Amino acid sequence: MSNKVETGTDDLLADLTDGVLTLTMNRPEARNAMSDAMTGALAQQLEHAELNSAVKVIVLTGAGKGFCAGGDVKGMAASGDGTVGDNTIDAAIHRQRLNQRGTAGRLYSMPKPTIAALPGAAAGAGLSLALACDMRIMASSAMMTTAFAKVGFSGDYGGTFFMSQLVGTAKARELYFLSDRVNAEQALDLGLTNWVCEADELTAKANEIALRLASGPSVAYRYMKENFARALSSGDVNDCLDLEATHHVHCGQTEDHKNATKAFVEKRDPVFVGR
Repeated sequence: MSNKVETGTDDLLADLTDGVLTLTMNRPEARNAMSDAMTGALAQQLEHAELNSAVKVIVLTGAGKGFCAGGDVKGMAASGDGTVGDNTIDAAIHRQRLNQRGTAGRLYSMPKPTIAALPGAAAGAGLSLALACDMRIMASSAMMTTAFAKVGFSGDYGGTFFMSQLVGTAKARELYFLSDRVNAEQALDLGLTNWVCEADELTAKANEIALRLASGPSVAYRYMKENFARALSSGDVNDCLDLEATHHVHCGQTEDHKNATKAFVEKRDPVFVGR
């Protein structure tokens, strides 16, 4: 079942089909640079998706040939200090914190699988959004760049955290300090993306992975994500072992587990119901 979702702005398109919520950043004329309307709508859609049982997986992508160019540099240049529309630095910082937590933060902590599909360049905060997702798929012509150093910024939307976890702190510092472009094959080698495909196959590949996840054990996915998050934030092996034990035993009580074990014995594919 396909259902166009109203976002309140043309800067973000949303569609819910077969449990897959596809969120498309839609400013192709600006390489999908982030606007206030886009970030506000993205935060709202992610908040709703987190509690909507009809949403099993979130796919974040960009319209046209780009994923997301990050912040609107032209708007920053007009304001002179990057605080577009704000009267004080304090107000700008507070708004930035809310925007980041509602978008990149929620993509990362969302108790459902998240996928970024990159048809083209992911730069700056756009790259951070992609890295916040659980997995990434890149068109062979796409590329990544932190870009922040080139415009005198230190970086935002959690990119330093996400990238450090994916490639290690030394490589992450190199990519931030030098802001070099990383092509799709390099990204695959570094572990910044999970798959690379031809541009005309990107949507189909993203749908293939998303539908596999949408038909999977959603309760188990929820706890897998919490396990991974705790492993990164705690760093204590006994803490992670204890949490895994709690979640594992809980999953053993679900209908999904019981149905799956029966299907295994009967040599057929399981049907998961999310309970």
